[in-house]
Amino acid sequence: MHKFLEHYILGTGYDDLTELGQKAKTMAKKIIEVGLTPVEEWYGSEVTLYYPGLYAGSTDLVCLHNGKETVVDFKQANRPKRKDWIEDYYMQIAAYAMAHDYVHKSNIEQGVIMVCTPDLYYQEFVVSGAELRQWKHKFLKRLDMYYDLKHDEKEQAKVNINPEDFFNGA
Repeated sequence: MHKFLEHYILGTGYDDLTELGQKAKTMAKKIIEVGLTPVEEWYGSEVTLYYPGLYAGSTDLVCLHNGKETVVDFKQANRPKRKDWIEDYYMQIAAYAMAHDYVHKSNIEQGVIMVCTPDLYYQEFVVSGAELRQWKHKFLKRLDMYYDLKHDEKEQAKVNINPEDFFNGA
């Protein structure tokens, strides 16, 4: 699904004729038809973002969405999501927004999480304003916890700690 969306945004052709590829294509089409309609301008697709010395990742899309500078993350899911199930997605969006603002001197105003299930159920979760600031703080607390554990003498003894254990890709 991500590959179809990336090529759509870039304006290049892509197809995958496998059964899985065709299912992903229909999910991507649903996101294009519903989720990308409010996008007025693309700034970048599969944008590598980093906050120097702290973390790095890659967001699916940076764009102007309903008049606001936005970080977008595309998600595939087997079933619909509830807001309280996707806290890691919100932290990931917050991390990307902070990194983009720092490196590119931008002002990311919102994050949009676009979710599609194989039966083409589309969901959109938007975070902005004070709520986005709260997720930034929560992410920074988790990042601090990660670095505390990483540098703890006991943990360094013989335990490998990976960022994926804490951030689920953020």
